[in-house]
Amino acid sequence: MATSSSGGDKFTRNLVIGMVALVVVVGASFSYFGSKGSTTAAIPSSVSKADGYGIVFNADVPNVPTIDIYEDFQCPVCARFEAINGITLEKAIEKAKANNIDLKIADKEIEKQTVLKKTAFQVDPLQVQYQGGQFNSVSYDHNVSIQQYFPIGKITKANRQLQEELAKLAEKRKALTEYEIEKAVSLAYYQYLYGISIQKLNNELFEIYAKFLKNAELRFQTGESGNIEVISAKAKSKEIETQKAQLEYDLVVYQKQLQYFIQTDENIVPDANTPLQYANPTTSKDDKIQGLVSDYYTQQISVYQKEANTFKAMRTPKLGLGYFGQTIDTKSYFQGFTAGLQIPLFGGANTAKAKASEISISQSQLELDKSKLTLKLQKEELQNEFEKQKKALLYYQNEGLQYAEQIITTAQKSYANGDMSYWSYISFLNQAIDIKKQNAEAVNTYNQSAIQLQFPSFNNN
Repeated sequence: MATSSSGGDKFTRNLVIGMVALVVVVGASFSYFGSKGSTTAAIPSSVSKADGYGIVFNADVPNVPTIDIYEDFQCPVCARFEAINGITLEKAIEKAKANNIDLKIADKEIEKQTVLKKTAFQVDPLQVQYQGGQFNSVSYDHNVSIQQYFPIGKITKANRQLQEELAKLAEKRKALTEYEIEKAVSLAYYQYLYGISIQKLNNELFEIYAKFLKNAELRFQTGESGNIEVISAKAKSKEIETQKAQLEYDLVVYQKQLQYFIQTDENIVPDANTPLQYANPTTSKDDKIQGLVSDYYTQQISVYQKEANTFKAMRTPKLGLGYFGQTIDTKSYFQGFTAGLQIPLFGGANTAKAKASEISISQSQLELDKSKLTLKLQKEELQNEFEKQKKALLYYQNEGLQYAEQIITTAQKSYANGDMSYWSYISFLNQAIDIKKQNAEAVNTYNQSAIQLQFPSFNNN
């Protein structure tokens, strides 16, 4: 059997009704003042300045729990972008060099060649020989001899100099690897920035077509146009939303490329303050690669020179020192010292190796000359390509983008006022959009061209 409601139930019901009414009134107030755009509107009584201008319900009711409700108006892309620490290009390159496995291998190669300097002085194994039997008389005698050969002449110095030059060559090779990393990270870094710029352009297009859809629906409701305009606007908005999802995948790919060259699992993205346009390339990097390549082949030539000297020094005899002791008739013990030379009578192998090293010197010199010519021609080609892309970009920066904005603004106003047909509006809108897309492509192509100019390619195989 149902019972009558208590006083507490009535209070609760009245409280809920009052809260709902208050929410409706406050929402209507904010909507009204928001549409008026006034900056002098009074703060509603339900808004507490002490609580950060939040809406407070039932402030006069004592001993009730307090619940704070927050709403995040940030777009998911922006939230994700800010959640990940942005990184400058310089920091990205620094991080890549610290993580790169090839550079760690290069460091180990330098360490190995440095350790091998200790092998410059190489002695033959100690020779120890025992002889027992009747080699002097019918008595059983014993003979023990010890012999050690030492390198003499220039062989030790030649070995040490060769290892020193090999260590220097490893350092030159590491410098070239660092150069390659710098270039790869720069390309991947600005490719990611390009993806972000395309995403921003896509969001801008979505806003443009959202206004178009709003105007189209209004014109349809007032009978000024047919439903085709509304359908077209909805279709275009849906198309842009689909492109937005595709761009999300593109950004993931660009980020993975950046992670690959930095060799990290961290979610790394470019710093939000990085200019979209790559800084004008200078000749310093070009001079740097010329210096790196020249140093590498010059050092390679030095290695082959020391290698040839080492093979020539191997034709030097070795000095042997020894000791012997033996018994005669098992009664008397005799001992003495020996000295001798190991003379390489058949030194044709080392002579041939020295000749091969001299041939390698000539090969390295030719490779150096070829690299200098290749870099010179490549620089001229890259410079021409850069100037072409720079000129194209300047058009969009100085004129193209201004035209696009003027077309969009004028077309939107004319269409909203009914001074422009639907098809004309779409035509002008597509023209402006194409200009913006071409500008984004021009910036990307310019950046890639500028980086290629600043980091010319080389081949040190």
